Amino acid sequence: MDQRPLPLDGLRVLEFSHAVLGPTCGMLLADFGAEVIKIEPVPRGDPTRYLRGFGIGFAPYLLRNRKSLALNLKTTAGVEIIHKLLASTDILIENFGPGTLDRLGFGYKELSPIYPRLIYCALKGFMPGPYEKRIALDEIVQMMSGLAYMTGPPGQPLRAGASIMDMTTGMMGVIGILLALRDREQTGKGQLVRSALFETATLFMGSHMAASAVLGHPMPSMAGKRLGAWGIYHQFTVADGRIVFVGVTSDKQWERFCHCFNRPDLLAKPELATNNGRVDAGEWLIPELRRMFSQMERSQVIRLCDEANIPFAPVAQPEDLFDDPHLNETGALLETVLHTGESTKLPRVPVAVGEHDFILRRNPPTVGADADDLLAELGYDQDTVANLRKEGIVV
Repeated sequence: MDQRPLPLDGLRVLEFSHAVLGPTCGMLLADFGAEVIKIEPVPRGDPTRYLRGFGIGFAPYLLRNRKSLALNLKTTAGVEIIHKLLASTDILIENFGPGTLDRLGFGYKELSPIYPRLIYCALKGFMPGPYEKRIALDEIVQMMSGLAYMTGPPGQPLRAGASIMDMTTGMMGVIGILLALRDREQTGKGQLVRSALFETATLFMGSHMAASAVLGHPMPSMAGKRLGAWGIYHQFTVADGRIVFVGVTSDKQWERFCHCFNRPDLLAKPELATNNGRVDAGEWLIPELRRMFSQMERSQVIRLCDEANIPFAPVAQPEDLFDDPHLNETGALLETVLHTGESTKLPRVPVAVGEHDFILRRNPPTVGADADDLLAELGYDQDTVANLRKEGIVV
């Protein structure tokens, strides 16, 4: 692999974040080579580290490639340390509630005159407007954007099974930061970058909104009676009770499907020769395919779908990905030692840029793990750092 610096090497980022949204943005910037310093509260650090349930995996996954500095920002000494860091900082990211960093003296209006090259990325629930002071979470915007309605059965809105709005809004923040960096190359000035959960969720709904406008009626839930574009694009239960998703999205695929699954009877029916014909025949065609698949072993279905070169997917659980042959053979999983001490494999950022290798360079840090090095860089001697710790200003 190319040993040149990574694309964002040399950029310093201060990250004021919690939960998933801000840490996603910080993880991506760190993966791409930036030095990302996560600012955490004393004494225990980011409360996200201690979540339970589904949240127990947030910090172990999202904090990689970071440095950690835990400070008491309600003290003069803590504020002074941040300002010393800001003097060499290119990007600040934050995803706290509206006004939180302003109250601490680190809002964009306060910082931009002092640090005119600073790119300040604020990741919120809503863009400025009537909703901007509301508290928003991933599931909240999935509900209010229509995403949960489209995902769940009729009358039972259902959130997606991962924090997709947090993570994609964090990605939008990265896009905005990269645009601002490009702009700074030309103007020499930083600027405010915003992205928000609700507006990102709305972006996902754009195709459904367009379809509703074209059709002239509301779109039904995708878990109800689907207005599918493809005649065969369904889940099928196989003989052992497991599920395989199978799609046939072109007429050539239909021919290959019928050949590999030994269904010349279906291929001979002229009404099934086109995708639209298969859509129209769905009321009898899909039950017939369900009957066929229910008598087949999962391995046989996978083998024949592969031979037919059609879209298919055995329905997996997250734990199945640890042993996925493609992910393991392509290096898509990074060996990671978590801040709790366990070792595991976690997904690499899914983008390739030339020969750059976006590897794990630093395991997720413990709270304040980099305080000594960072403070020494800022000119604090060991005795001063010891006093800061004794006073509870630094961990």
